[in-house]
Amino acid sequence: MPKRLITLDVNGAPREVAVRPHDVLLDVLRENLNLIGTKRGCDMGTCGCCTVLKDGRPTLSCLTLVLDCTESRIETIESVARGTDLDPIQKHWGSEGGSQCGFCTPGFVMTTRALLRHNPSPNDDEICSAIAGNICRCTGYVKILAAIRAAAAEIRGTAPVEPTRG
Repeated sequence: MPKRLITLDVNGAPREVAVRPHDVLLDVLRENLNLIGTKRGCDMGTCGCCTVLKDGRPTLSCLTLVLDCTESRIETIESVARGTDLDPIQKHWGSEGGSQCGFCTPGFVMTTRALLRHNPSPNDDEICSAIAGNICRCTGYVKILAAIRAAAAEIRGTAPVEPTRG
């Protein structure tokens, strides 16, 4: 099948890539653009490891045709830190022990980024709802929730809140 040259807005920069009509965003990010932070998990849209932001919304890149992204702004995990300065989400993921093996972390970070942009003061029910599409096979989610709460507090400039239900 012939390839078509398209331009994608990835992490704030235009990127030209040659793609086939059936190529999914995950493959183009990893194989064509060498952005390997986005992980391949289940290839069925059930684990959330491949989550990126498409126009600010969490999107499963393993299920998204790249041709559906030509008019969109794509953000990957590579866009989160600025040099050696970690984003508050990344910083608290580490300080609160939000990950063990780390494989699911990029998807969780991107989902959390979208959540906190939309709602900088989420309660635990809102956090759980937002991350429901992300699976971690190593943790019990307690530390993930703590990391998200702490990141939200830093972004707001307030003290971390205690666990709340909504």
